[in-house]
Amino acid sequence: MSYMLMGATDTIIAGRASATDLAGLAVGTAFANTLWFFVTGVIFSVTPIVAQLFGAKKYKEIGKKLREILWIAALLGFLLAFIIYNFDILLNFLPIKDSITGVTNGYLKAVAPGLAFITIFTCLRCYSEGMTLTKPIFIIAFSGMLLNIPLDLIFVYGWFGFPELGGIGCGVATSIVAFSMMIILFCYIAISKNYKSTEPFAVFTPPSIKTTKEVIKLGLPIGIGIFIELSMFSGAAIILSILGEVVVAAHTVAINIASLFFMVPLAIGLASATRVGNLLGASNPKQAKTASFATILLCIFGALINVVIILTLGAKIVSLYTTELPVFELAVSLIIFAAIFQLPDGIQMGALGSLRGYKDTFIPMILLLISYWFFAMPIGFYLTNYGFGSPLGAKGMWFGMIIGLSIFSVLSILRLKRIIKKHLRIKSSKPHQLLHQ
Repeated sequence: MSYMLMGATDTIIAGRASATDLAGLAVGTAFANTLWFFVTGVIFSVTPIVAQLFGAKKYKEIGKKLREILWIAALLGFLLAFIIYNFDILLNFLPIKDSITGVTNGYLKAVAPGLAFITIFTCLRCYSEGMTLTKPIFIIAFSGMLLNIPLDLIFVYGWFGFPELGGIGCGVATSIVAFSMMIILFCYIAISKNYKSTEPFAVFTPPSIKTTKEVIKLGLPIGIGIFIELSMFSGAAIILSILGEVVVAAHTVAINIASLFFMVPLAIGLASATRVGNLLGASNPKQAKTASFATILLCIFGALINVVIILTLGAKIVSLYTTELPVFELAVSLIIFAAIFQLPDGIQMGALGSLRGYKDTFIPMILLLISYWFFAMPIGFYLTNYGFGSPLGAKGMWFGMIIGLSIFSVLSILRLKRIIKKHLRIKSSKPHQLLHQ
């Protein structure tokens, strides 16, 4: 929630600067977030790796793995920063207004260093979470979110004599916050007794080919899966960008609100990856099954609460994001879709989190590809531009995204059931093998 509130702060403050600043920020974050989450998905492999080692009580091996994976995180982070900084080469070929791309280009150059820092932070975060130490991450992330508020105000509006940068200022603020969070977490892990048993920074460890292969094998499908999911949102922003600043701004507000509430099932799904990994590491697949299905039920419950809140307080929440009446009215009409969005999105996150705990990432990636690129995007594009007799505009894109999410939520649960049965069958066959020996 802290991460999303940083994005919400950027959206609210840029939105109150102007619709152009908000639209430019929206396009910039669509590209930056899609590429960053791809890299982050690869780093997410740290959580199940550490969780299973932690369940098996192999503490020193955890520290060794961390040091080896930090090399990968640093390389991916700085490669990503280089790509984002030079992204203006691609922007020039897109059918987006110059007023919007001017803000987008400035934002991407400002946020590029921060993406390298937050990638390294994510590696440390997943290491901590894999050991069930989630509170330090919360405190640092929440503090970063609070720091982001005054920094946004200073750089967007030019307070205290700083230049007034508009939406570009959000990128500057994000880079400062990301650097601060990375340094603080490094220092905390180095001095805290909670991590002492793993000896995280006790010795120098060079990069490992074996660990790199493990991370790529497990993390690349996660990264591609997240890229596929977020490319649906980025694609939606690009498809709608030709309809003008008001439509893009309203869509951005609605998707931001939907994403903010989605943090509840996302958190439960991430916890499940750790919990299932711990239980499998401790050779307890029956409890892993219980944790998996409890996760889905909790996600459904959380999603239903989100639906009620969004439908009840939707207009008031939208009013926080924009003061421009056309943007407000369109965003309020889209907020109903944001509420419906919660249920399939919550279910798929619960199943996906548990599957990561089982280290099952390749098939879910394929299912994401089918659901989003073969169904969500084509249906959304068609309904937006053609509809049933007349174009549906932004609403058509939301129909498409909801259909794609619903398909994936069903497929992911079916996959989870299959994987659970497989692990239970393996566990039940081991005693017979031992007896035979």
